Amino acid sequence: MARNKVVSTEDILSTLCNSVTEVLSSASGNQIAYSAMVQKITRTCMRPDIGCFVLFDGGFTGLVVTNFTSQSAMEIYQDYMRNMGMPEGEIATSHLSDDVSNVMGELMNQIVGDFTSKVREQLHTSITQNQPKMMAINKQVQISVDTTMDRPQARRVTFTTQSQNIFYLELAMDKTEFIKLHDFDIAEAVDPDTIIENQATKSKQDAKAKKQAADDSADDDFMSELGL
Repeated sequence: MARNKVVSTEDILSTLCNSVTEVLSSASGNQIAYSAMVQKITRTCMRPDIGCFVLFDGGFTGLVVTNFTSQSAMEIYQDYMRNMGMPEGEIATSHLSDDVSNVMGELMNQIVGDFTSKVREQLHTSITQNQPKMMAINKQVQISVDTTMDRPQARRVTFTTQSQNIFYLELAMDKTEFIKLHDFDIAEAVDPDTIIENQATKSKQDAKAKKQAADDSADDDFMSELGL
């Protein structure tokens, strides 16, 4: 009998790390990478200079905390704003700016959305989460999940930006394993932006074809009137 595939906490953490690198790299054009070495920790904390936490519930319970230094937050924020075509004069220059917290919070929301989608596709289970909120802090704040967790595990992963600035992701969740009983196809992820772009392209092509057909019909009518 073939051994069933087991998905562990580290596999789920790897999926989350991939969501972080894919979303931040795509949004900012900044090449984000994470360490292959993961730390086992005893508790999760929000640390200076700017951080965020997200609670998960559903198929499994967990807590995700991201901790950015001011340098890493500003690098990602400014790269994202430039990538969006924002004039240099309208880009914030301090990590204490509300605009930095709002933008980084929105990026974290995109990361969470990508992660929950991957969990649904790869593990055939669903999780829900609260709205992420970034905040600038100057003291360490301990965060815990207000629910009963059976044998909780905590991990910390180090991320590096293109300019070698550091930020951290911490995950606390139940010690759990997902066991694949039989093979199944993982549905290809649907990107809403791609669907909208493809539809817009198709609409333009249809409109162009209709215009060409109308022009050809008008030419035929004109030639008929001339008896040609």
